Amino acid sequence: MKRQITNREDVAFLVKTFYEKVRKDEHLGPIFNGIIKDWDAHLEKLTDFWEGNLFVFVKTKFTGDPAQAHHRVDVAMNGTIEMEHFGRWINLWIANLDEYFEGERAESAKNQARKMATFLYLKIFEKRRHDNSMA
Repeated sequence: MKRQITNREDVAFLVKTFYEKVRKDEHLGPIFNGIIKDWDAHLEKLTDFWEGNLFVFVKTKFTGDPAQAHHRVDVAMNGTIEMEHFGRWINLWIANLDEYFEGERAESAKNQARKMATFLYLKIFEKRRHDNSMA
């Protein structure tokens, strides 16, 4: 039975179940599993991030710079991160949301993920251009 996203526990469940799928994905798994060493800490940080994005009344605990973090991943992957990776990520995110959740916050999570993926890929692309012009 699908449920609404109503609290941090729901967000933590969403993040945990999603990244279980990502880790097993043939395209994304090698990237994430090769970069992330402490999955418990990473999932906690992502739960903070999504809780802050889905609940405007919650003071976010998230600290970090997603654009910089994704740039570091791209560098570690020798500049091979492509929009297709983000597309795969979005498709898994939406499928996971559709499997467990419904309602306004679930739809908001889908929309925010689409915007975030586009923004992060553009930032990676800009950073690559900047880095290449400096070489």
